Amino acid sequence: MYYTYMLRCEDQSIYTGITTDPDRRFSEHLSGSKKAAAYTRTHHAEKMIALWRCDSRSDACKLESAIKTLNKRQKESLVFTRTLLIFRDRLDITRYTWAFDAAKESGIQHQRLSPKKHRK
Repeated sequence: MYYTYMLRCEDQSIYTGITTDPDRRFSEHLSGSKKAAAYTRTHHAEKMIALWRCDSRSDACKLESAIKTLNKRQKESLVFTRTLLIFRDRLDITRYTWAFDAAKESGIQHQRLSPKKHRK
């Protein structure tokens, strides 16, 4: 099982990535360690705002790539509507399932609980 996810950063920018373990990956982004993406080490991820499940790494990468072509307003709309219809001409959108609500219900922590002290 693979996931494509979107994170909201402190500066309100949006980061998109893929993982097999959303909870672990989000923790890595929050930690600021070398395992975190360079982008989230400097823009400081705050919370997970979207999560789609799919069966293959290839599908996860295709969705990630498609999302990264969108402007910020389109990304915000994607998060709000939870629908991938915007991609129906270039992706088989039936391969993806909105998984964010299920992840929250299972107890996965998707938001920083306290402010992070930033290194300078």
